[in-house]
Amino acid sequence: MFRRILLPADGSEHSIRAAEKAIAIAKESDDSCVTVLYVVDGSTSKADVLKNWDALGIASQRKQKLSAIENHAKNENINFEVKIVRGEPGPAIVKYANEKQFDLIVIGSRGLNALQEMVLGSVSHKVAKRANCPVMIVK
Repeated sequence: MFRRILLPADGSEHSIRAAEKAIAIAKESDDSCVTVLYVVDGSTSKADVLKNWDALGIASQRKQKLSAIENHAKNENINFEVKIVRGEPGPAIVKYANEKQFDLIVIGSRGLNALQEMVLGSVSHKVAKRANCPVMIVK
């Protein structure tokens, strides 16, 4: 039923739980594909630059955040791809999902941004309100 699954992820515990659910759903169909979407916003980009001196270090750090998800997908023999986009997380995820016409978005209820956890209008809430496809929010 859900062949094209979008998994916005930031490496947080909630995104890893969302990945487990997305992979379980993807296993139901042989031709499904999970797209792991990592959004780089201004604060993420600034933190990455301050912690690393070169582009290779930044790319490596971003890949490391998603390594648990990638390993789990590989172990379950799931078709997946990793995409990195720039922008504010909520709108960037919605734009990507709507443009690429995904069948389902599986997103963690909270991410790494502590401020967004406390403020009404979190990323998962914005995505659920504006996406054109079903959205599963995983606690």
